[in-house]
Amino acid sequence: METIKTRVAIAAIIVEDPDSVATLNELLHQYSPYIIGRMGIPYKARGISIISIAMDAPQDVISALTGKIGRLKGVTAKTTYASV
Repeated sequence: METIKTRVAIAAIIVEDPDSVATLNELLHQYSPYIIGRMGIPYKARGISIISIAMDAPQDVISALTGKIGRLKGVTAKTTYASV
């Protein structure tokens, strides 16, 4: 039996367009089996939301999710990986 190699990563997400929040939440729900935890901070003074997503998933799954997030209007995503 082959084991699938996973990586631990953090995705930093900045949401500047509130109209994209529903689609973002749908994406995160679709990928929820890979999400370890999530923290969201509404920054009302700037009218943005700051979200961090901790994941343990295969590299291609992480890339697919962050790529889809980055294509949302008014949303930026960057990913950092653990070395282990």
